[in-house]
Amino acid sequence: MVTNDDELNYFSLPFYVSLCKTQFADMKNFETKLVVDAIPEDVYAALTNSFAIELWTGYKAVMEPVIGSEFEMWEGDICGRIVNLVPNELVEQEWYFGDQDEESIVSIKILPRGKNKSAIFVNHTNIPDEAYEDISEGWTDTYLACLRQFLEEGDD
Repeated sequence: MVTNDDELNYFSLPFYVSLCKTQFADMKNFETKLVVDAIPEDVYAALTNSFAIELWTGYKAVMEPVIGSEFEMWEGDICGRIVNLVPNELVEQEWYFGDQDEESIVSIKILPRGKNKSAIFVNHTNIPDEAYEDISEGWTDTYLACLRQFLEEGDD
């Protein structure tokens, strides 16, 4: 397992810039990273456990941590299916955007960072051009902000 910050290159792109976008035929990609005061086991549970997701989103969630199962969060604003899971290390999902040829894949990699910290790397591919601004803002301003608050402050 990679633990040296200089070796963090999970998505084969440098992470000196926490946000980047690439456009491919009306599709864009989003990448960011976040370090939280929580162990990888807690981060993984917050991303895959329905009850935990409901605590940090404030909405009913449907999530069964089983590859191939469908999920729904934020009253259906986010829905899709689970593509791959590696407990405490990786959550990969396909997010549905209606009738689109290319799958929109979200990869969330979790790496330990010292005592009681985790680095969370998000890579979201094939976001429709017309949805990119809302999706990228949603990642930073809502999804990751709520997740960080839950992991670091609890569900007060």
